[in-house]
Amino acid sequence: MHKGYLLTGVFSCLLIAGYAQEQEQRPERTDEKPATIDSIDIVRDYRPILADAVKIRQSPDMSNKRQYQPKLTYNILDKKLDINTGTKRLTIQEMPFTRTQTPSNNYAKIGAGNLGTLLGEVYLSSDYWVDTRVGGYVKHLNQQGTIDAQKFSSQQIGVFGRTILGPITLDGEVGYNRYGTRFYGTVEDEEGGSLNLDPSKQTFNDIYFTGELTSNYDEQETDVLSYSLKADAYGYSNAQATKENSFALGGYVNKQIGVFNVGANISGDFTSVKDASYSFANNIAKINPYIRFQGPNYNITLGAKFVAEFGDSSRTNIFPSAEIDFALIPEFAHLFGGINGDVNRTSVKELTRENPWLAALGTSNYIRNSVDRMYIFGGIKGNAGATFGYKVKAFYRRIENMPFYAIAPGAPYAFNLIYEDGDNASTIIGLEGEINVRVSEVVTLGGKLNFNEFDLQQQEEAWYTPKMRLSANARFNISDKLYIDGELLFQGQTYGLVQDPTINLSGYASTELGESGARKTTIPSFADLSAGAEYRATDRIGVYVRLNNMLGTNYERYLFYPRLGLNVIGGVNFSF
Repeated sequence: MHKGYLLTGVFSCLLIAGYAQEQEQRPERTDEKPATIDSIDIVRDYRPILADAVKIRQSPDMSNKRQYQPKLTYNILDKKLDINTGTKRLTIQEMPFTRTQTPSNNYAKIGAGNLGTLLGEVYLSSDYWVDTRVGGYVKHLNQQGTIDAQKFSSQQIGVFGRTILGPITLDGEVGYNRYGTRFYGTVEDEEGGSLNLDPSKQTFNDIYFTGELTSNYDEQETDVLSYSLKADAYGYSNAQATKENSFALGGYVNKQIGVFNVGANISGDFTSVKDASYSFANNIAKINPYIRFQGPNYNITLGAKFVAEFGDSSRTNIFPSAEIDFALIPEFAHLFGGINGDVNRTSVKELTRENPWLAALGTSNYIRNSVDRMYIFGGIKGNAGATFGYKVKAFYRRIENMPFYAIAPGAPYAFNLIYEDGDNASTIIGLEGEINVRVSEVVTLGGKLNFNEFDLQQQEEAWYTPKMRLSANARFNISDKLYIDGELLFQGQTYGLVQDPTINLSGYASTELGESGARKTTIPSFADLSAGAEYRATDRIGVYVRLNNMLGTNYERYLFYPRLGLNVIGGVNFSF
């Protein structure tokens, strides 16, 4: 117990001594001011201790979780956008009509009908190679009218091919065409006797070849050089020993330099015509250099055409060559126009395709080329997407040596060539219009209209050439299996020249021309309406029927040669 008192005393002395020593070391503050009621001395920063932290009654939620999420709503204002910079009308592209049947490469068609009609067609094609196509076709058609010797027969055989060889494409076709008929003209003398007792045969044989080499277009290349080379050859003959052999070689080269194109079109045509008592060498060389200015909405071509004729007759002509195409409303309306001229080769092959009853060539029935001294044209064209397209063109032509037909003296069932060969050129003012409309996926309509007004120097009329001609067509896709189409051809009245006064023209309206006995004969206008229908029984087999000349009129395109009446053809076709 005494030890406890002793330890307590010692501890107390040590505390007193330590406190006294601390008071001695602390310096005395001489500038202290007496404390007042409105002053506070901050001795050190306040730092809460555990006891103060405990006073916070609600601890924060460290999970960062939203207790309430409001639902957002949007109010869209239906208000016109006033700022329309950079906007334009959208172009509506209508999907083209597609058939559901499986496409095929080969096709066969057979049919028969009244007027002794027999029809057969076969088309063959191969797509075994990706970049090459080869094929061929055979066609046959024969008909016989109610008039004696009114017979027609046509056969065609052809082989064609196309291949792409890197930067170039090759196309070619070789074939044989035959067309047969008779000089069945129903011509009589003044007493009613026939002037064509034994209608002779007329047959045309055409062996032809055509080939072309063309450079392929590459969108990635600039200042591109494009070119083409084409060759055509044929041998043409008829039952009257008339022969025409022709070889033509032509091509073009074009170099693009920025917005400019510089190039030239070059061609050479070498033709010889022979008959029993006639021979004519008809050769033509042409060169057409040009420069073209091409922009996004315009195309201007300026140049000249040099034409030289040589052979049995020789002459040289230089013609202007200028064209312009301006987009008034891009894709919807283009204004175009131009001026040029040319020498038009008169070909027996082309003439007899138009009029197969051409008489034998000779001193009074010969070949002569026509010359377009000036051809000025202009118009407007355009389209509205894939559903509407149109073109309207007006032109003015000054032409020399325009060929026409006239009844041959001594053979009134045949035709000779006569020419408008005055000292001054004749003029033709014309208007052409064309329209194509797809009303819907079901209905498609189209048509073409021609007006011509002739101012001739020598001939009384433009013989057998109509002043007005209208052609129209329509197609109706009733369903995926049934299709109907129709065609209309209307031609205004024409005139024929009859120089033999002994020919009976009591069935025609005619006017005498002077005292020579020649007469101008009026050929009435006509309309030829045709229609057809096809039903696809399966994807491969279909049946069809076609009616030609539904009005049944025996109209005439040339004097004394009435056309076939109502003709009905029906048959089947097969795809494989």
